Amino acid sequence: MERLLAIFFSLYLAFFIPLYTFAQDSSCDCDYIEEEVLSTENLAKTSSKAASSSVSETENYYIICKGNVIKVAFECKFLSECAKEGDEIYFYVPKDIMTECGTIVIPMGSKFCGHIRGIYPQKKFNKNARVYLNLTTLALPDGTELEVKAKPFGKDFSLVENGWMTAGKIAGSTVGLGAIGTGTGVGLAFIPKPHKIAIGAGTGVAIGCFIGLVTGLVTPGLKYHAKQGEEIKIILCDDLWIPKECLKDF
Repeated sequence: MERLLAIFFSLYLAFFIPLYTFAQDSSCDCDYIEEEVLSTENLAKTSSKAASSSVSETENYYIICKGNVIKVAFECKFLSECAKEGDEIYFYVPKDIMTECGTIVIPMGSKFCGHIRGIYPQKKFNKNARVYLNLTTLALPDGTELEVKAKPFGKDFSLVENGWMTAGKIAGSTVGLGAIGTGTGVGLAFIPKPHKIAIGAGTGVAIGCFIGLVTGLVTPGLKYHAKQGEEIKIILCDDLWIPKECLKDF
């Protein structure tokens, strides 16, 4: 009998507790302060790949739930080769962040501040540089500073040049060396027999493009560069509580 009870208790722990934990993790965590949630809306114009789009409202706060994705912009130009671990980094909110019903929850001009926690420089075989950072503070237009936990929204939460830039680098190398190959082929064909220029050109294109493609693939990848005002997406790693008092003028 005792053995059966022990087995039953073990099954209870293994089955019910994980379900309870998952239910807590997948919902908006509203235990920051004891306030009753009055309503829940969705954030407007959010990413379709965001883990959440919920914004809860209490008597005194708007709660942007963890998993929401929002757009921010670089306050200054950023060059990965000039930055180092520990450097502070700043972004601003280029447009009002609001709910689908039009309620502003983060006003335009608010600023996010954080620090760089790691930089992986570009490497051979076309591996692009990656910049890892944590955003820790949100400063609202009225001067209120709020604690925030956010990271870049991407495959491994890093800033990296997109695939189109990488493809452009490879294509540029391929086309460039293809043109050189074409000229070389034409020159070699023209010396002995001018009527074989077309054959030389074709051979030069093939060889030049092949060398260009291989060169583009094995050379170091791209550094991460961003212009002032360039936008990126960030994801909230914890609920963000915005006091309504700070938004009374918006």
